[in-house]
Amino acid sequence: MNLPSTGRRVLVTGASRGLGRAVSLAFAAQGDRVAVHYATRSADARHTLESLAGTGHTLVGGDISDPAGAARVADDAAEALGGIDILVNNAAVNEPHPLPTTSYDDWAAAWQRHLSVNLLGTALLSHRAARSMIDRSTPGRIINIGSRGAFRGEPDHPAYGATKAAVHALGQSLAVSLAPYGIAVASVAPGFFTTERVASRLTGEEGESIRAQSPFGRVGTAEEIAGAVVWLASPGAEWSSGTILDLNGASHLR
Repeated sequence: MNLPSTGRRVLVTGASRGLGRAVSLAFAAQGDRVAVHYATRSADARHTLESLAGTGHTLVGGDISDPAGAARVADDAAEALGGIDILVNNAAVNEPHPLPTTSYDDWAAAWQRHLSVNLLGTALLSHRAARSMIDRSTPGRIINIGSRGAFRGEPDHPAYGATKAAVHALGQSLAVSLAPYGIAVASVAPGFFTTERVASRLTGEEGESIRAQSPFGRVGTAEEIAGAVVWLASPGAEWSSGTILDLNGASHLR
């Protein structure tokens, strides 16, 4: 889908590689200026930045799970870009912690980590970006990256599934409260899609079973997910505010 250039200012969290990089590339390709956020992968984030079409992009680092850190990330992006029109909450952790084989201490640590990054970080940045839009009396978009696992369960990653379900719920609550200010909020719920992080799983023994989850016999691509994010952030998608868009190749229907 070809979309017209909007020239808007976009903050993409967790953009050092994978989906965050694909989303950043997609926005830049249509003429938007992008703030590429990273937590620790500065070299990868720099590669993302250098790969973006156009000019005026910037790099912002910081820990979004910390209230002060999240505020700095949003403020640094707004200062460099001259404001934020679109926030894409992509940054997340997804570490295995199946209950039957995970100690209590490791279980507690996994939940704290997932809650602080996946949910709290999303909530903190959403507040900072939305308040900036409200204070400037400008419309905007917040797009959250959720997961199919929020609906079908994640037995080996329960905190990931639970926090992504909470991200979906947060997005719908914000869609209602922010609509009077011209701010639309939506979420995508991807199924399995290929990134550097999961490449070994697809080439290993479980690759065939993963591809068989979809009747298409394949997994998604980061570019397919990014295309949906860009559309949800477009001017014509305002009426989709509050939606949770399933992007899983018919691997899970609800």
